[in-house]
Amino acid sequence: MIQLYNTLSRQIESLRPINPPKIGLYSCGPTVYSFAHIGNLRAYVIWDTLRRTLTLNDLQVQHVMNITDVGHLTDDADSGEDKMIIAMRREGKSAFDIAEFYTKAFLSDMRRLNVLEPHAMPRATAHVAEQIEMIKLLETRGFTYRTTDGIYFDTSKLADYGKLSGQKLEEKMAGVRVEMGEKKSPTDFALWKFSPANVTREMEWDSTWGVGFPGWHIECSAMSRKYLGVPFDIHTGGVDHIAVHHENELAQTEGAFGKLQANIWMHNEFLTVDAGKMGKSLGNMYNMQDVLDRRFEPLAFRYLCLGTHYRTKLNFTWEALKGAQNALQKLYERVRELEAPAIGCADYERDFLSAMNNDLNTPQALAVMWRLFDDVELPSAGKAQSLLYFDQVLGLGLENYIGKALEIPADVQSLVDDRQRARVEKDWARSDELRAQIQALGYEIDDRAVGTRLRKVA
Repeated sequence: MIQLYNTLSRQIESLRPINPPKIGLYSCGPTVYSFAHIGNLRAYVIWDTLRRTLTLNDLQVQHVMNITDVGHLTDDADSGEDKMIIAMRREGKSAFDIAEFYTKAFLSDMRRLNVLEPHAMPRATAHVAEQIEMIKLLETRGFTYRTTDGIYFDTSKLADYGKLSGQKLEEKMAGVRVEMGEKKSPTDFALWKFSPANVTREMEWDSTWGVGFPGWHIECSAMSRKYLGVPFDIHTGGVDHIAVHHENELAQTEGAFGKLQANIWMHNEFLTVDAGKMGKSLGNMYNMQDVLDRRFEPLAFRYLCLGTHYRTKLNFTWEALKGAQNALQKLYERVRELEAPAIGCADYERDFLSAMNNDLNTPQALAVMWRLFDDVELPSAGKAQSLLYFDQVLGLGLENYIGKALEIPADVQSLVDDRQRARVEKDWARSDELRAQIQALGYEIDDRAVGTRLRKVA
């Protein structure tokens, strides 16, 4: 039985599929106005391991992830500018060109991290009709009101608003410090925003209320309903979305259909940098290109993410990433020495699945993997087979290394041979020069008591 922590109930629950063996899984996707940073990337690695774990349990997963390309304002309180408009001004391109560019960049990052592509990635701009339809339904059910700048959801009309965050409406109101404008309550949120008078937006649509664009929250409710129905099994996202975005998703879906949007709500904790906050002003909002520029393998970042439980904060440092890369390289080196996969090790596979089914305990799953290596009584071919089983979830690309010797290009091997001669002649300056040339070609050389070992690092 798969056990998962449900933010909605604030406890670990057994997963009970609505339509077994099918599972509907929705993940909050990127706002494509800039590159995804490593905090975003951690979340996508985590939910990829969730999807892989569900599949390993013989469940048929339908994974949907939205692409936000309109409506996400700079302030969760429905003020500020659309992030896509800011990007237009920054780059001098159309909003649609910006969305296309950063969507492709995001998908490239996902491929580098071996994250499986969702079965559907609906864009908010392609589903405005569905969002308008849902707002109309909320209107007929008495959950909306109009102001001069838009159509708003009246949170006072929903008796249990705040149940996802665990805060009652009055508690949430007491903690909110925002400009009210014409809103009846600071917790009310925009379903539809009117385009400013005498201003032509590139992204705007006609509606029964006037020309404008949808609010941020309505897209996820409308698109998850279209692709997964109401309710579906699991909704995922970051802890920063609990109190506002996901609370409001849940509220408007319940208001429109009288049902929960999803049965289980899962949230990953923050990634910090050097034990502090990550931000552009601090110069530490790293993205995948920063990882590549420092000659790290993308899968080293995946390995780093697997080493910390998803509900625990992950402190990122370049030293920690170096440690993860060393561990990953050690893993690759050891699996190269294994025989061709044969019958696996059932006890270790059972322990691995048990760890993953225990609320995605990836650190424990990695520990099972390393214990397998250290068990001298297990046959090499059995270890290889079980590692392939583990990697269905870990996603570290082990099938490219198991039982396969490292193929060294002739030019690299020539440099290695020249360096070995320089070392015999005690020409240390020449030896260091050749090491640098070898590293420039993407290989790292490790001098040992007997001979040297070469490994590919990028």
